Amino acid sequence: MLRSPSALLLDFGGVLVDAPSPQPPAPTDLVDRLSYLVAGTVSVQQIATDLREGARAYARWRDDVGRTGHPVELPHARVWADFVTRTWPQPARDAVEREATALAYAWTWRAEWEVRPGIPEALQEAFDAGLPLAVVSNTLCGAAHREFLASVGLSALFAAEFYSDEAGPRKPNPHLALLAADAIGVPIGACWFIGDTLGRDVACARRAGAQAAILMRSPRTDRESPRDDLRPDARVEDGYELLALLRRAWGASAASSVRT
Repeated sequence: MLRSPSALLLDFGGVLVDAPSPQPPAPTDLVDRLSYLVAGTVSVQQIATDLREGARAYARWRDDVGRTGHPVELPHARVWADFVTRTWPQPARDAVEREATALAYAWTWRAEWEVRPGIPEALQEAFDAGLPLAVVSNTLCGAAHREFLASVGLSALFAAEFYSDEAGPRKPNPHLALLAADAIGVPIGACWFIGDTLGRDVACARRAGAQAAILMRSPRTDRESPRDDLRPDARVEDGYELLALLRRAWGASAASSVRT
């Protein structure tokens, strides 16, 4: 039985939020926005192609850097320059660089995001029990994540939100989790870390020294191969199972206190 935590560190995608349909790598509204920004110096067809190829290249980079010891997120301007606009005329590249953060927000935001089942209930009960909550997430643009959580009424439950593009470190770099634990004033060894991947989340939890690594199943979880060196302390399907796990830990802690 897991010991009761003093705080929860939670991933965004796959834990707090699900997107029921794949994100198109070249959304029409973003293609149109880029076309207007570069004043037609790059064709609409080329913009769409470069967005699609750039999304794949950035995904490969994320996978590759995630295998290193202490990965760090790229600045927004570098993402556009390295993965999307490399072959564009210099004035077009400069125009994109000037709007890099706003464009990163537009590329990140998902109208299809939905809060995962049971998450509001789990967060509220943990909050009411006095557990500080923090978001610890890799993302191209944390501002989009932060705005979504505010729009669904969950922001007030979080003591801190740490996103890789703002903080610098990317999971499995343990420093991202350590920054969050320090911000909420709870030792990392007293925190549960809840994520949906072995290679990023469970690895980050282990390297940081979290009290427990909880794996919440998502489509990304199913795409990973099992790893003997990265076994989570518990597996849950959704927020309801996370809440049940918390209640069992609280119950075990209360029973232990009675016995002593």
